[in-house]
Amino acid sequence: MQSGRTAWLPDIAGKDKPVYLAIADRIAEDIRDGRLVPGQRLPPQRTLAGQLGLDFTTISRAYAEARRRGLLDARVGQGTFVRAADSPAATAIATATAAAERAEDGGFIDMTMNQPPLPEQPELLDRVRRGMVQAAAEADLRSLLRYPDMAAGSRDRAAGLRWLGRRLPGLTAERLVVCPGTQSALLALLTLLARPGDTVCAEALTYPGFKAAARQLGLTVAGVPLDERGLDPDALREAFRRHRPKALYCTPTLHNPTTATMDAERRQAVAALAREHGVPVIEDDIYGVLPTAAEPPIAALAPDMTFHLAGLAKCVAPGLRITYVAAPDARQAARLAGAQRATVLATPPLLAAVATRWVEDGTAGLMLDAIRTEAAARQRLAAALLPAGHALAHPEGFHLWLRLPPPWTRGEFATHLHAHGIAAVPSDAFAVAGPGSAPGPGAPPEALRICLGAPNGREETRRMLGILADALDQTPAMAGVVI
Repeated sequence: MQSGRTAWLPDIAGKDKPVYLAIADRIAEDIRDGRLVPGQRLPPQRTLAGQLGLDFTTISRAYAEARRRGLLDARVGQGTFVRAADSPAATAIATATAAAERAEDGGFIDMTMNQPPLPEQPELLDRVRRGMVQAAAEADLRSLLRYPDMAAGSRDRAAGLRWLGRRLPGLTAERLVVCPGTQSALLALLTLLARPGDTVCAEALTYPGFKAAARQLGLTVAGVPLDERGLDPDALREAFRRHRPKALYCTPTLHNPTTATMDAERRQAVAALAREHGVPVIEDDIYGVLPTAAEPPIAALAPDMTFHLAGLAKCVAPGLRITYVAAPDARQAARLAGAQRATVLATPPLLAAVATRWVEDGTAGLMLDAIRTEAAARQRLAAALLPAGHALAHPEGFHLWLRLPPPWTRGEFATHLHAHGIAAVPSDAFAVAGPGSAPGPGAPPEALRICLGAPNGREETRRMLGILADALDQTPAMAGVVI
């Protein structure tokens, strides 16, 4: 349903210039005079073309010109919106308006990507915007317009050391590689550690991106059983003996998707087994900084055996595709940098500059605090609204593992949610099974990953959780899954 705020019709009479420029000028004037407000959605281009008796191309050029001037934002699948001004008040208006527009349109919630909740503090978002501008302004323009240097600059590595310092004190610059996101780091590491036909190990339920990278390189993934404490050491010992893998990939903290977090005993056991069998560990610590009280990473226990990945996507912003990788030694770091050149060339300098700026001036830490606080609030809602015993979660994480009561199946539950405007991921996406995979320990469990960061605010989170709770309280037949 269209919001009434889209009923905007520009007056372009008497404008002595091309029509598309006249429309862009009117957008600027109406924003200045308050007839258009930050966050307001403009009419669809075809609708406006029909109302004005113009062709679609003219309206498209007008909106493109207004975007070029910094007046509008285009959001895929949502429409064109008046851009918020660089002020806390304007940011608050834009946030509230966007939420209202989404609610009026039915508010479809896409939880297929596990993203952190967007902080709603206008002052913080304004600081984020200013930091991006300042990072670009401070950078050498020539370095931004040319192919980037193959290796990260000393300032970017220093920022990485500062960010990793809380988890890996004593890390040195020669062991650090700055990569354009965790997915590219995984691809580079797998090309470094394994060859087509080799086997690598991972939790029996694991990050789909790792499965995809291994499959792309012709590797076999052997699943290792896990429980609520993470990897089972006895099963890992047997997997090492049986498969002789080239590497072990694992997520010890806030495991994706089950939220399991290894305790100190488990981490020490994994480190000891890796060293005993000579298997390098790829430790994905992308959620590692979310808990305020976290166990030391495996890389702190077995630094000579571990590649430690610390991405910023889950703890600062998904769009900031920067991951710091701590290699076992300088030689391995140089080899990883070479593998990165062969796969993704180099880290985009502007992204690295923004990440460095945010780490240096404390913005990254403030974003982490805001994400952690909002995630904790949404976890409290989940604990209060969902039936006890069905959801595994960490109080400072932003996803949960929903175990379904019989007779629900994961397919039926996912279909039911989709009918109510929610897209969630069943366990099949995470299971280590199928072509290119070693036989797993069994069928995927009847469970789904629920991403609490996807809803737009706590009220939408509450609505989503209410739909989940109502479904769990019914059978599939009562819920009317199939019509």
